[in-house]
Amino acid sequence: MSRISVLILAKNEAHNIRECIDSCSFADEVIIIDDSSTDDTRAIAESLGARVIERNMNGDWGGQQTFAISQASHEWIFFIDADERCTPSLCTEIRQVVQSGEQYGYWIKRINHFQHKLVQYGPLSPDWVCRLMPTKGSYVEGFVHPKIVHQHTDKKLSQTMLHYTYETWEQYLRKMNQYSTLAAEKNYQEGKRCNVLLDVVLRPAFAFFKMYVLKKGFLDGAIGYMLSKNYANYTMNKYVKLKYLQDQASQNR
Repeated sequence: MSRISVLILAKNEAHNIRECIDSCSFADEVIIIDDSSTDDTRAIAESLGARVIERNMNGDWGGQQTFAISQASHEWIFFIDADERCTPSLCTEIRQVVQSGEQYGYWIKRINHFQHKLVQYGPLSPDWVCRLMPTKGSYVEGFVHPKIVHQHTDKKLSQTMLHYTYETWEQYLRKMNQYSTLAAEKNYQEGKRCNVLLDVVLRPAFAFFKMYVLKKGFLDGAIGYMLSKNYANYTMNKYVKLKYLQDQASQNR
């Protein structure tokens, strides 16, 4: 009988971790990789039977996930973020496909919420994430937007996962600032350079059009406009920061 290790990366998730773990009724073990939390994340997780391992992430999400895989005891792994919840129907489907013996990398549709309100379109429209796969040969690559690598064909599950992505605008804007900085550093290290007209003027305009019009953000009303506009700002900021890195390098020569 195949068993499943649930892997969760966490930092100060005391307000989320209980509901997250409780939602994974299929778990044969739960492993928390804790990035030096200063709240009750560890105590709550351990009270629910989870194994907690403290390890500094240092901004390397992919490296932290690969470490989590190395700690798994069972044949299958399932990644879930602390602000996500498995629905009961998804739990049933996960257990069924694992016990079927069919080895795939399973993708799950994620239904996103902003401030606990459903957002159906634009930047937070439902997205697909790869979360369930055999442990052997799996790892994660990438620093800013990591990619899970497995040794099997991809397949989609029919049931959905809930994602309570941002609780406040402050949290959202802080994350966008962090992501734009990491993206700029990654682009610079890869040799990419900023073209002001293309990257600072045109790309953000298209990003807004894509999210608000093509991905129908306008159907979410005011929140759809605000999220689409902020996505355009994120797009601009990562290239503004790339330009800053270029200028700093030129001045130091």
